[in-house]
Formats: sequence, C-alpha cells, structure tokens
Amino acid sequence: MTSDRKDHWEKVYQNKDEDETSWFQPKPETSLALIQATGEPADAPFIDVGGGASRLVDHLLDQGWANLSVLDISPSALATSRARLGHRADRVNWLEEDLLEAELPGSWRVWHDRAVFHFLTQAADRARYIEQLRKHLEPGGHLIIATFSPEGPEACSGLPVQRYSSEQLKQTLGSDFHLQDSIREDHHTPAGKTQSFVYCRFTYKTP
Repeated sequence: MTSDRKDHWEKVYQNKDEDETSWFQPKPETSLALIQATGEPADAPFIDVGGGASRLVDHLLDQGWANLSVLDISPSALATSRARLGHRADRVNWLEEDLLEAELPGSWRVWHDRAVFHFLTQAADRARYIEQLRKHLEPGGHLIIATFSPEGPEACSGLPVQRYSSEQLKQTLGSDFHLQDSIREDHHTPAGKTQSFVYCRFTYKTP
C-alpha cells in the first residue's frame, strides 16, 4: 500500500510545478493564524505532516521557528521545498515517510495537517493516523487540521476524500482532543476553482 501511495504522489509532483497543484498557497494565512493562536514559543517542536512542497515552512522560518519537521511520502515534493529554501533547508528536519507506517522520531507540541487526513477514506487508516497522533503529540499540545468541508469536493488529485464538519472531526478524533477554534476557508485554486475547507485547532489531553 505504501508503494501505491508513494507512486501516486510522486506522479503528481513530477507532472506539475509546485504552483500548479490545486492546494497551492503562496502564504497559508489560516494555518499561520491558528499556529499563532497556540501560544507556543518558536522553539517548540513542530511538524507539518504531508507538508511536501507547501510554503508553510518558509513562513515559519521567517517568523523564527527553530524546531521544524516536514513529513511527506513524496521525495520529489520534499526536494522542491529544499531547493526553494536553499541554505535554510538545513534548519528543517525532513522526513520522507508514509505517516501510516513510519516509526516517527520523537514528539511534537504542534502537529499541522492540511494534506493527509481527508484522503483517509478507510476506517483502519484513520485509526492508524490517530494512533500515531496519540503517540507523538505531547499532552497539552496542539493539533491543527484542515480538511475539505461538507461543501468541498468529493475527490482531489484523482483520489476520493472524506469531508468533515468541525463537529465530525471532533467525534472522529475522540474525547482526548478538545476543539478550540474552527474556521471555514474558501480556497481558490490556481485553476480558478473554489474549494471549501474547514480548519480546526484542538488541544490534546488538557483538563
């Protein structure tokens, strides 16, 4: 299964430039606002799962974040980010992994995901994701997760997706995750389409 997922995303990134993908954002404003809302210091351990060629890491480096990890299954996506960042890429921990099968190094205070969870249409895959989250997000830490909303597309990049409201995300993640913020965003793709997202910030294992 890992090889199938990897092959799919490698083809996507090899056949399109970074700014041609439907999820491209020159500046991920909503993600940055929710990261700021965590109140975590800039040296807090942070991971962007499915971060690929996203420019979130660029802006976090600009803001002084100093303990950054970016995980993606596609080596081409990670190579795009590393090339774009130049010498600053050495300040990021790059993880070429399938999140569902990886032995992740360490734990994080902030876990950001705008790319992975809504592609998990099988219950077993969602359970494995949540298992990884519980294992590697520190108690009191923050989960920032963005998925397609109920009004969003039913498929993306040739794959079906699972759409969520903030309440559905809350129920799926379980009672240890406490919803703090929820934001709807209309994302305008490079092709001129509009996609509806829901962004949520949860705290983990807080009273």
